[in-house]
Amino acid sequence: MMLTENQSDNNSQNRRKFIRNGSVMLGAAAFMQIPFVSFARDILYNQQQYTVQNIIDLIIKEAKLSPFKNTVDTIKFGSADQIVTGIVSTMFPTVAVIQEAAKLKANFIIAHEPTFYSATDNLAQQETNAMIQKKQALLKEHGIVIWRFHDYSHFMQPDMISLGVKKKMGWEPYQKKGETLINIPALTLKQLIHQFKKNLSIQHLRTIGDLQQSCSSIVLLPGAWGAQAHINAIEKNSPDVLIVGEMVEWETAEYIRDARKMGSKTALIILGHSVSEEPGMELFVDWLKPKIPGLSITHIASGDPFLWI
Repeated sequence: MMLTENQSDNNSQNRRKFIRNGSVMLGAAAFMQIPFVSFARDILYNQQQYTVQNIIDLIIKEAKLSPFKNTVDTIKFGSADQIVTGIVSTMFPTVAVIQEAAKLKANFIIAHEPTFYSATDNLAQQETNAMIQKKQALLKEHGIVIWRFHDYSHFMQPDMISLGVKKKMGWEPYQKKGETLINIPALTLKQLIHQFKKNLSIQHLRTIGDLQQSCSSIVLLPGAWGAQAHINAIEKNSPDVLIVGEMVEWETAEYIRDARKMGSKTALIILGHSVSEEPGMELFVDWLKPKIPGLSITHIASGDPFLWI
C-alpha cells in the first residue's frame, strides 16, 4: 500500500518520539542504578511516619501476641498519636535516660520497668509528689512519650528478657526448650561470679555459698520473681546455684541459708534488678530495628543505681 507524504511524515515523527521516550526511560533506569541514587531512592520509598500507637501495635503483632486486657504495659506519659522521631529502649526511664534521649532527638522511650516509682505507675499522689511533677515537666519539655514494655516482653517466645542475659553469658546452647534448668560446663562458684561481673559489667555481687563449690546446674531468674517463685524453683530442680536479679532478704536469702545448713547444695547469686534485665532490653533493639527501617532505635542502659563503697 502506498503512503501519502503526510502519512510518511507522521510515521517518521512517531518513530522519533518512540525512540526519544525509550531513551529517556532507559536513561532514567540506568540513572537509578547508580549506587548513591539507588540509596536515595530507597530512602524515599521507605520513608514512613509512625505514631506511638503504630509502633506499639507493630511490636505486639511481630511478637505474635494479642493485646492484653489487664497489663501494666500502658503509655505512662504523652500521646499515642504523637509522630515518632526516634526510639530509645531502657530498663528504667530515669531522668538521665530522658535527658540522653532528648539529645538523640528521640521522642519515644520504651521502658521495661515503671516510670513513677510504683508497680502500676499510680499517679494518685502526683499532686503532692514533687519528684513526679518534675519528671512529668521534663518529659513535657522534650515532648517525650513513655510506654512500658514489661508483660509483653516476658510473654514472647522465648522470653526476651531472660534471653538477653543468657546470650550475654553464652548459655543458649545449654538449656533445653521447656526446661528451667540450664546445665553449663562445671566451674566454681567464684569463677561463675567472675563471669557475670565480666559479661554483664557488674562491679560487685552478693552470694551465699562456698566459693569453691562446683556449679553446673543453674536456675536463672533475672529481675524480681518473688520469694515463692525462687523457693519453688529450688524445691523442684535442686540446682547448684539460683541466680536472681533481686530478692527480699528475709525470704529467699534466709531460706537458702537455712537449707544449706540442713544439707542443701544450692548457692545464691544476686545480680541486681536493673543489670540482670538490661541485656533483654538491649536485645530488644536488635529485634525491633529490622522491623522499622529508617527509624533511629537506640538502647540506653539505666545502669546500677548503687555506689559500692
